[in-house]
Amino acid sequence: MRASSLANRLFLSATAWLVVILAITGVVLSSVYKSATERAFDRRLNLYLRTLIAEVATPDEPPDRQFQSLGEPLFELPLSGWYWQITRTDTEKPEVRSSRSLWDKKLPKLEEHGELTAAGIRLAYVDGPEGQNLRMVERPVDLGADGKYLVSVAGDDTEIFDETRSFDYYLGGTFTALGIVLLLTTVFQVRFGLAPLKRISESIADIRSGRAERLEGEFPVEIAPLARETNALIDANREIVERARTHVGNLAHAIKTPLSVIVNEAGAHLADPFAAKVMEQADVMRDQVAHHLERARIAARVSVVSTVTEVAPAIEALRRTMEKIHRDRGIVVEAKADPSAKFRGERQDLEEMVGNLVDNACKWAASRVFIAVLVEAPHKPGAGPRLRIVVDDDGRGLSEAERAQVSRRGQRLDESKPGSGLGLSIVTDLAALYGGSLSLGGAPTGGLRADLVLPGV
Repeated sequence: MRASSLANRLFLSATAWLVVILAITGVVLSSVYKSATERAFDRRLNLYLRTLIAEVATPDEPPDRQFQSLGEPLFELPLSGWYWQITRTDTEKPEVRSSRSLWDKKLPKLEEHGELTAAGIRLAYVDGPEGQNLRMVERPVDLGADGKYLVSVAGDDTEIFDETRSFDYYLGGTFTALGIVLLLTTVFQVRFGLAPLKRISESIADIRSGRAERLEGEFPVEIAPLARETNALIDANREIVERARTHVGNLAHAIKTPLSVIVNEAGAHLADPFAAKVMEQADVMRDQVAHHLERARIAARVSVVSTVTEVAPAIEALRRTMEKIHRDRGIVVEAKADPSAKFRGERQDLEEMVGNLVDNACKWAASRVFIAVLVEAPHKPGAGPRLRIVVDDDGRGLSEAERAQVSRRGQRLDESKPGSGLGLSIVTDLAALYGGSLSLGGAPTGGLRADLVLPGV
């Protein structure tokens, strides 16, 4: 996973959790504050309720001065939203006394509705006069011979909702500011905390492209072991490949020497048909051994960290060499290479692949061979650019069946032409080892087109 992708995922995850946590905390705090505000409002209503019950139970004051001890001026203002009501319930026609603020209105009976406390007080939200929303408490009082009463007190619940709304506004503003600060802190931690991982990712990309050989620089203690193990893995891989190269070289010498002896001995008795056959098969064996040893050598090399080769100079050198080799036939080799083209691999491998294609084109061309080098954009996200090398000739060309035949190892269409028939097969194998491909088709000049695709930089 790329460091930037990891950073984005961590940031999105942290943001989502932060929003969820702040939202849940806000809802809980708002609910707790509303409950606390309701309890404070209910205590106020219960205070008035107890005072009214005491006035009913001990009517010491004259009727015109009774219930003046509540000390709340809102009970005197008409339809103020604060009301009390005392109803005698043990008479045929209930007697009702109420605060001046009720005028000719009445408070509803809660009866079975609302919450019933342990003290026998029932409370609930009700609709009051003039469409007001009220918080109301109610308690029945039995004074024995003095009668039974239902005492009610109601207050405008706007105070509760105003307080709760004001708290929610302050809470929302505070949590928004806190969320912004936490998000900025998270961005800072993710960006700078994962910076070493991003640096390691870029360093590994440099190693793969041949711009560096090891992870260099200082890393935090949490990342340093990863850098050390990566460098150790690179060193171990390089040692394994070096041993493989040595074994390949030893094998080449061990096999080539006996083959040379066989060829020399057979060459001394060419008149003998058996010797001629041995000579023929020894040449085939030598070509096959050379082919597979070369493939093993390239496979070992491309498994190591790649190097970068400038393509234009290599193509120009090949053009001059091929013109000299085929000067006796008057073959003109033209080349047009993108100056920015770079091959992710070693120069000798590029020269071997392109050299085989150009040499084959010169053998079959009538007078002209053209080489074009193009740099193409990545064919999928995350991939590097592609290098396309096109070799055209103006020869007779090949049919589809002939193109399929020459792609097989050791197959030749014309025995009069020099070569072993391994050239195109070697190019195909080497291109595949680098993750590329070779395809054959018709050239605009009428001859054969060889289209080689390789990894670029």
